[in-house]
This record gives sequence, C-alpha cells and structure tokens, in this order.
Amino acid sequence: MKRYGILDCITGPADLRGLSYDVLNVLCASLREFIVDSVSHTGGHLASNLGVVELAVALEREFDSSRDRIIYDVGHQSYVHKILTGRRERFDTLRQFDGLSGFMKPEESGTDPCVTGHASNSVSVALGMAHARTLKNQKYHVVAVIGDGALTGGMAYEALNNAGTSKEPLLVILNDNNMSIAQNVGGLSRHLSRLRVSSRYLHAKVRVKEQLRHVPGGSRVIRAISRVKARVKRLVLPTSLFEQMGFTYLGPVDGHDLKSVCELLAQAKKIKKPVLLHVMTQKGRGYAPSEREPETYHGVSPFDPVTGAFLASKKQDFSACFGKELCAFAEKDARICAITAAMPSGTGLTRFAERFPDRFFDVGIAEEHAVAMAAGMSAQGMVPVVALYSTFLQRAYDQLVHDVAIEGLHVVFAIDRAGVVGADGATHNGVLDVAFLRSVPGIQIYCPSNFSELRSMLSHAIYHENGPVAVRYPRGGEGAFRGDTSGQAIVCVREAPGHTLTLLAHGVLVNEALAAAEILESKRIFAQVYKVNVIGDALRQVWSEKQQELAGPCIVIEDVVQNGGLGEWVAAQRTEKTLLCNTGDRFLPHGSVNEVYRYCGLDAASIAARAEAYWKENQVGEKET
Repeated sequence: MKRYGILDCITGPADLRGLSYDVLNVLCASLREFIVDSVSHTGGHLASNLGVVELAVALEREFDSSRDRIIYDVGHQSYVHKILTGRRERFDTLRQFDGLSGFMKPEESGTDPCVTGHASNSVSVALGMAHARTLKNQKYHVVAVIGDGALTGGMAYEALNNAGTSKEPLLVILNDNNMSIAQNVGGLSRHLSRLRVSSRYLHAKVRVKEQLRHVPGGSRVIRAISRVKARVKRLVLPTSLFEQMGFTYLGPVDGHDLKSVCELLAQAKKIKKPVLLHVMTQKGRGYAPSEREPETYHGVSPFDPVTGAFLASKKQDFSACFGKELCAFAEKDARICAITAAMPSGTGLTRFAERFPDRFFDVGIAEEHAVAMAAGMSAQGMVPVVALYSTFLQRAYDQLVHDVAIEGLHVVFAIDRAGVVGADGATHNGVLDVAFLRSVPGIQIYCPSNFSELRSMLSHAIYHENGPVAVRYPRGGEGAFRGDTSGQAIVCVREAPGHTLTLLAHGVLVNEALAAAEILESKRIFAQVYKVNVIGDALRQVWSEKQQELAGPCIVIEDVVQNGGLGEWVAAQRTEKTLLCNTGDRFLPHGSVNEVYRYCGLDAASIAARAEAYWKENQVGEKET
C-alpha cells in the first residue's frame, strides 16, 4: 500500500491543531498526491478539489466540523473535508455503488451538515442554520464556502442580500478561482487589499477603537474615521457590493497561503455579524495537467496519474451528437440560438460557441434566467434552444410554465442527462423530468433512442413544432437499437406473432426491453416490443388506434419515477392489467448506470424475470376464469 507521509498520521481534524504551518504545508502536498491517485482510479471531480486543499485544511483546523456547520457549494469540492473527517480508508469506493458519495452526505458523517449536489444554495442553507442556532440559543459557527461559479446563480444573491441584514454571525467564504467579482483598480487597490488582509492591521483596528472609546469625544472620532474609510473603499476597493449588503468584507487573500487563511478565519470567528472572506485560489493546483486544462479535469473518468492521459478514449455521446446537429441547423437558419447555464462543454455546445459566438449565450448557473430569456427571444421571432441537464431544469419549472407554456412560445429544450446518470447520484439523476413536464399543458416530449433519432427529433422540434417542446436524451452513447422510428409517436420495434405479452418503453430503455424479449423467447414466452417516441398530444391522438395492438398484459419500462411517468398514463388508458417498471418513487443511490439499472430492476435480466412472473400470473388468471 502506498504511503502518504504525514497524511498517514492524521486520524481527524483535531490532529491538525498541534501542527506547525510548515508541517501543514507538507500535509497539503500529501493530500494533493492522495486525491490525484484516488481519483485516477475512481473518476470524480479533480481540479476543484485540488484548488481548495489549503482552504479546506484551514477550515478543519480553525473550526470543529463535528459541531460547526461547514457547507461546500458545490459539494464536489469537499474531498479534503471527507478525507480529514474519517473517510480516507474508504476513498477507493468514491462514487462507486454502496461507496462514498462524491458530494457531502449526512448519512456518511455527522460532519456533513446537508446534501450538496447543486450550486448556489449554500448561503441560504447556512443562514437557515444560523437562525436555528439563535432561536435555540446554541453556540456553533456556520460557514458557507461558495465558488465564483456558484455565485453566478441568482439564488446566491437573494441569500446574500437577506443574510447581510440578518445580523446573524455567519461566515461566507468566496472561493474565487477564475472570475473576479469586480475588477481591481491599480496599485493603491492592491496595497490597501494587502493592508486589510494583514493580521496586524486587523488587530490594530480593534485596539484603536478600544482606546478611542475611552477618550472624550472618541465615539465621534471613530464615526468620522469610518466615514472617511468607507468613502476611500468605495473608490478603490472591489468590496462595495458585499458591504452594501451588510457584510464585513475581508480579503482578497491568497488561498494557498495557509498561514494567512488561518489567521483570517480566526479573525472572522470573532466578528459577531455576517462576514464575507474573499479567497483567491487556483483550480487544479499542484497537478500540471489540471493546471493547464482545469475545465477538462473538472470531472474526470479514470486516468494515468503520471501523464494525465485518460484510460478510455472518449466515444461519441448524445451531447456531442446534439451539438454537431445544432451547428448544422444554425448554419442554415440564422434564427437558431443556443442557451446554456455554465455547461457549454457538458451539453456539447463548445463547437456552437466557437462558430456562432453571437448566437451562443452562457448565462452562468442561472437556469431560471436562461428559460425566461429564451421566452423573450422566441416572442421576438428567434428559435432558442435551451440545453440543460435534466436535474438542473428543475430550477426553471416556474419560468417554463409562466414565461413559455402559458403563451405557447416555441422554445426547444434539449434535456441532457435524462434518466439514470449514475455516479453523481440522487442530486444528478434526471428521473423527474417526464413527471414535471407532463404536468405542463401543450408541451411535447421527444424521446430518441439513438443518434439518428436525436437528429430527426431535433429537426422536428425546431421546424415542425410551434410551442414548447423538449428532446430528452441520456448521458453516454447509444445502444444496440439503431433504427430511426422518429416518424411515429408509437411504433412496434419487435414483432412476436401470437404474442402474449407487450413490453412498452421509451428512450434508450428500448435496448433493455428488446434484450428482455430475447430472454423471454428462450423460455417460450413471446413478447412484442413497442417504443414511444413522443409523450404528449401526438401520443394521445394515435393511442385509440393502437389499443387493439396493445391488448393483453403490458409492461411499461422507463427510467423515471413512477409518480407522473408515462406508465401511469398508459395504465389509465387501458382496461387490462398493466405492470409499471420504473425507478420507483424514491431517490436513487450513486453507482454506474448499469448498477443502478439492476438496483431498480431495469436491466434486461430483471425485466425478463418480472415479465415471466407477470405472464405466469396472468396465465393462471385466465385458466381460473
């Protein structure tokens, strides 16, 4: 087993408090080495965790995470926290089925205050915890660590605006690793920033105020100095936004200067009101490949830790296919625009952004704004295509309803990562979109099973629909089924003369349905397979003429929750028994897609077993009647 020096001697955060800063810096180097080695085997979020090593060590040293509440936003930057709070020995199970989550998770440790899988919510949650602490007359610190990317989300500003006037002792740490919140101005700004982050300055400020309070007229002098200082700060320092919200602003500080960060954290703990500490870090620090390409090494599959080369060559996936086809359409149609929320590469839009920069809009982590902006574009004659992960579209449900659907505007939603996503777990699985989209009147939901159908359905969504339309597709590549059946709302993809059973699926789960039918045939149970391509009015219009073809026992297979899924609608249309095979009304564990399929009973073998039992049950019923 590989040894990691001082890290091997750390059993918990308490061990950090007796170490010198020199030793702590050695520990930080060991932590980076350990993270690179571990993530190279399991995959996970690399660059963001390498960037917060010193900050995370400082937080564990200056706070007691077993009592104090430290919230990482987004939780994918919490690896160091996990390692230092008793989970190092299980780190080889990171993001594996029954292993450690890639995000904070209270079920794993009492040092994780909440589940953190999405962005921009940390300040809201932290303020709630601070209010609870005050109301219950308890004593503990509350800290929110929010990245500059998460700070692009509007919810973060709502929370900051409220927290600043709350008078609650609360520390917000802005982990700024790429984007400056406001541009610094000249050498004087840098000089004053250095003064403000020095511990001598902070202590001197307190001493001067204490001495002036004992001098006749001292209070007036303090107020006068504060007024002058505030005017100077407004002129030269990038702090006005946070301070106008009510925060005491500290920083910016070099987030890799462990001693300075610890000193500022210690100072912040003494300030009994909202504090914002601005920490400058480098994403991917300490590992050359991730320093050069932090976006590439943000979320990674297994790689060679020596060279940084990924072990598996990247194959074409649905995201890349979508991006390529959208570029082809945009080449011929100047009305087409692409909108995403901080996920240009994840949604396959990198090429679109390069070729059509005037028609590409990355709004940051602001899905609500993205959808409302798309409504405005559509109302003025453009054709906006909003590319979002399924789980992040949940944020924009209100705008989908009020700004798009009520007016019947033509907005195309490219819903990436639909269905079971896998290793990122409950916060990232796209198993709710069918349910909440079906509740919106007038929307059509296209469900391609392969790249060919994605091309056809995207074209149909852009050129043949005139209201809101969604095209949902999974993470990863296509399966064995490669036919293009997109011209029909529902179609038979596997005939079985004299069949006694129907398997009905949509999207990529048609592959599992077809494989299950093969297993059943080997047992002399003959199942036909139907595929639904469109969920919505198009399906309702043709359903009655398909009723006879779908007579008899039917199993609806889909990788979404049962409540609100297609299966519930199908069961309501039929008089015969209908078995629903889905993810269930629950949140799913993390693991590979295939492992989660097996967990849900959505793999071919599980579907076949359920279908066989269901068929036998119906055979008995027929004999009894």
